[in-house]
Amino acid sequence: MTPTSRKKTVVAHSVRSDAPLHEVETNRALARWLAHILGLKYGGNYDPAQHHGLEHYLLPTQTLVGAAAARQLGVKGPEDLWGGYVEHDFICTKAISHGLCNQLARAPHGWSPLFSQRVRPVVLDGLSVFSFDDARPAAEHLLCTGPIRLKPIHACAGRGQEVIKSLDQFDEILARPEAKTLFTEGVVLEQDLDQVITHSVGQSFIGDKVLSYCGDQYLTKDAHGEEVYGGSNLLVVQGGYDELLKLDLPDDVRLAIQQAQVFDSAADEAYPGFYASRRNYDIAQGVASDGKPRSGVLEQSWRMGGASSAEMAALQSFVNDPGMRGIRVSSVETYIEQPLPAHAIEVYRGPAQDSDFLLKYVTVKSYDG
Repeated sequence: MTPTSRKKTVVAHSVRSDAPLHEVETNRALARWLAHILGLKYGGNYDPAQHHGLEHYLLPTQTLVGAAAARQLGVKGPEDLWGGYVEHDFICTKAISHGLCNQLARAPHGWSPLFSQRVRPVVLDGLSVFSFDDARPAAEHLLCTGPIRLKPIHACAGRGQEVIKSLDQFDEILARPEAKTLFTEGVVLEQDLDQVITHSVGQSFIGDKVLSYCGDQYLTKDAHGEEVYGGSNLLVVQGGYDELLKLDLPDDVRLAIQQAQVFDSAADEAYPGFYASRRNYDIAQGVASDGKPRSGVLEQSWRMGGASSAEMAALQSFVNDPGMRGIRVSSVETYIEQPLPAHAIEVYRGPAQDSDFLLKYVTVKSYDG
């Protein structure tokens, strides 16, 4: 049953009890917007007392983890939500992009070596670490070929990352009081690139609509001067990746799409319990320390993300004009208080997690191809 069933109610669901206001309100705004697009009732936030046992279409803020959580929310498959489901928490993090340092390295329960084998040709050089003892050998191995980037697996929007250029610098990180906790929770150590462009490639499956897109994302500075996610520019078509690849696209974009397809297929193969109706992938292209260009998938997003509002705007456009071939949409996040640009669609305006102000909006432009 698809969400276009008239019996279904679209409901928002904030997975984390401590989620910041902007995340909760963005989730509610997108659920309300989707209900409008599909001609369905909007049911507000998921409430077990009100919604349990009823047919609803869920927009969770995070990937659902574990059968019990999905069952409690009434989610049985990808037709019941816009997002994704995994059996174990690490599967929906940066961790799966890379293998372990060696066969003796610690791995979380449910880890699939098959996944890292399948994606090795389409990711950057890197290793995933799940214990303090495995951290230094992994860093030593990777630093032989140049600087690396440390990425906590649960961090988002680029926060918490550090570039490491020497083993001495890494040892300073290991000496921090929080180091054991950091590495036990999971860290990705990955080849660092210069002159980076980050591509966004993905698909959304909503009702009888399949949307496929490519584009790029950019950074902005938050209230504390840290560079964080600032928005995405997407070119969206109706249909699968084959329809997207029919367009006149640059070679670097075609490569990003092909790498995302490999990563996407590997997830279905290595983690058969996984399913998702929103499948978004970040692909970094830049210059390695040896001066050669590199391209690789950084991570997946099987949940509401920064580009979700742009995807919603594209869905609205295709519903309004089913014959449209493609559409250009952009999501923007800025920490500078300002009026809404002309013809933009406001998604959120208010306080952010670590600052007094955040504005999120969407713009739509015609595809001239």
